[in-house]
Amino acid sequence: VQLVESGGGLVQPGGSLKLSCAVSGYTSRNYCMAWFRQAPGKERDWVANTYTGGSYTRYADSVKGRFTISQGAAKNTIYLQMNSLKPEDTAMYYCAAVIDFACGLGYNSPDKYRYWGQGTQVTVS
Repeated sequence: VQLVESGGGLVQPGGSLKLSCAVSGYTSRNYCMAWFRQAPGKERDWVANTYTGGSYTRYADSVKGRFTISQGAAKNTIYLQMNSLKPEDTAMYYCAAVIDFACGLGYNSPDKYRYWGQGTQVTVS
């Protein structure tokens, strides 16, 4: 399984960006998929996750109401729509996935995820 992110860039405060994560080597199994972000000198923080076997979504408090995670129709792409961006949202954003039967509490730790993308930079300034 390979994950490839795209859609990052430079945006002014209050602006919007939409990140994409394309999944290749896709199987018929269901995945818990997540977005994480990491600013320089800081830990990798969970942003949001979703389960390809249903409509489950969950968000970090810092992005709730501003970011939306969604799946493409073929479930081999996930998106992160980011609105009302703030300078503190500046970070490298990573897509992550794990084949699993669940995607709830506890899936906000990077240790839960087996597959990672290379990251896409988001700068709000």
